[in-house]
Amino acid sequence: MARDSTSSPSHPGTVAVLGAGTMGHGIAQVMAQAQHRVTLYDPDRTALTRALEAIEGNLAKGVELGKVAPEERDETLARIHTFPNLDQGVEGATVVVEAIPERADLKKALFRQVEPLIASDTLLASNTSSLSIQELALILDEPGRFLGLHFFNPVHIMKLVEIVHGPETDREAVDRALALVEGMGKEPIVVKDSPGFASSRLGVALGLEAIRMVEEGVASARDIDRAMELGYRHPMGPLRLTDLIGLDVRLEIAEYLHRSLGQDHFDPPELLRRMVDEGKLGQKAGQGFYSWED
Repeated sequence: MARDSTSSPSHPGTVAVLGAGTMGHGIAQVMAQAQHRVTLYDPDRTALTRALEAIEGNLAKGVELGKVAPEERDETLARIHTFPNLDQGVEGATVVVEAIPERADLKKALFRQVEPLIASDTLLASNTSSLSIQELALILDEPGRFLGLHFFNPVHIMKLVEIVHGPETDREAVDRALALVEGMGKEPIVVKDSPGFASSRLGVALGLEAIRMVEEGVASARDIDRAMELGYRHPMGPLRLTDLIGLDVRLEIAEYLHRSLGQDHFDPPELLRRMVDEGKLGQKAGQGFYSWED
């Protein structure tokens, strides 16, 4: 194992982000904007290229809107280093954030590879939105430094980050995570490990009920969304949000919550299953409850 890293809660040194997808590149961007050196790992070189292009696009939009200074854009990009090799991707990291697809087997396999490569005091986190932190920690030799850091999409805009502690998570790890999140200018909440945590459990329940209402012909997707936006001051309705998250992702989380909690309201509606089978996955596919082709 590597030697102990030199770090403090407010200055974690190098932050390694594992996975260059939508969440991974967003996490890399906000970490770099918070002045951390960032290593972004993905075995797919094309994914790394796309990630940098997406970050550049986000920052360019920020400059255009006057929210990001040109100097901040340039300095942020200079702090991000991409690697297709895991050893290089986590070298010297004092914080590691995993952001690969929401499958426990994939995450466990990656953690088995990562743990021998990092220092004993490196904070290790998963961006999972619903999987059990306790279950993921079972394969770790040092579960005390492991927790959930659940960011929300789009990462550079959304303020909330859930810090999820398992039964073996050390208080020091939670404190370091709080300092890290607050240092990015985001708002942390601390949640005990439970299926769906706080946000996913509530959000999925609302989203599934909205889908059932469409299925039953209660109202159109747009009108159901407007009911929540105008009547309850939600910034975005549950069906539009489902399109942004991805219907396949929502289905996978709903099935997990239904298995874990055994509650009927998490049983996915047939309409959701059918739309996923038809490839209507939301924004990423151009079609979901809304058309995203324009």
